Amino acid sequence: MADKPLTDPQLQQYYEDGYLLVRQLFDSEEIGMLGRVAREDRILDENAADRQDGEGGSVRLSLWNHPGDEIYGMFARCERVTNTAEQILNDEAYHYHSKMIMKDAKVGGAWTWHQDYGYWYQNGVLTPNLVSVSIAVDAATKENGCLQVIKRSHHCGRVDHTLKGDQAGADMERVEEILKRNELVHVEMDPGDTLFFHPNLLHRSDQNLSEHARWSMICCYNARSNDPYKDSHHPRYTPLKKVSDDAIKAVGMKQCDPDRANAGWLNPETDSSATSLKS
Repeated sequence: MADKPLTDPQLQQYYEDGYLLVRQLFDSEEIGMLGRVAREDRILDENAADRQDGEGGSVRLSLWNHPGDEIYGMFARCERVTNTAEQILNDEAYHYHSKMIMKDAKVGGAWTWHQDYGYWYQNGVLTPNLVSVSIAVDAATKENGCLQVIKRSHHCGRVDHTLKGDQAGADMERVEEILKRNELVHVEMDPGDTLFFHPNLLHRSDQNLSEHARWSMICCYNARSNDPYKDSHHPRYTPLKKVSDDAIKAVGMKQCDPDRANAGWLNPETDSSATSLKS
C-alpha cells in the first residue's frame, strides 16, 4: 500500500458518516486550469449528453472510462487522490470511470436520490468497496444545487432503484424513512474542495436556478479485489498508473491530445447501469 494521507480520525469519520470533505485538496491554480480547459474543450463538449431528471430539467455530463494523459487524467491519477482512495478501500485502486457534471446557470437539472452502487450493482460489482471523489470546479452552494447527502445512510445497505426520467432513483418510501433517522447535509464546497463518498451513501442535488454555474469532476475507483465478475460498459480491473501531484501543473494548459478520442467515452443517455433498471 502507498502513503496514507488521511489521519485515523479522518478515516474513521469516513467509515462512520459515509463521506469525508477535504478542503482545498487542490489549489486555485490547479482548479483554475481544470475549469479553463474543460470549458474550452471541444471533445468534452462533443461527448456531453443530457440526462432528464424527471422534474422537467436535465443534467449535462460527459462520461469516460480511461483517465488518459491530459489534465483530467492528472487529477484522476495524482497521488493525493489515488493514495486516499486506496487508504479508504484498503486495497489497490483502479479507475472505474470519471465524469464532468456541467450544471450551468439557470439550466442545470437535478439528480434524484440515489446510491452509486444502485447503478454499479448491475455491472457485476459484487461488493460496495468503491469510492467516488467529487472535485468542485466551481463553488457549490445551496443556491446553485450543491450535493445533498444523508449522513450515515450507507449503513442501510443497497436500496432498490427504479428508472425516473433518464436517472435511476432510490425507492422513495425507504428514502423518506431513512431521512427520519439520519441527518440531511448540504455539502457546500469552494473550488478545489474534494468530497470522498461511499457508493451506498444516498445523495441528490437540486436544479441550478441561480446565476452561477456549478461544474464538478467526479472520479470513481474500484478495489482490485472487487473486480467485476462480468464485462460491462465500465472497465474490469486495469492497473492505474499514478502520477506525482505536481503533474497537474506540469501538464497545465497543454492542448488536447488527439488520443483522447480513445478515452472510452460513454453516452450518458444510454448508460446501461440505468437503462437495465427499466424492467
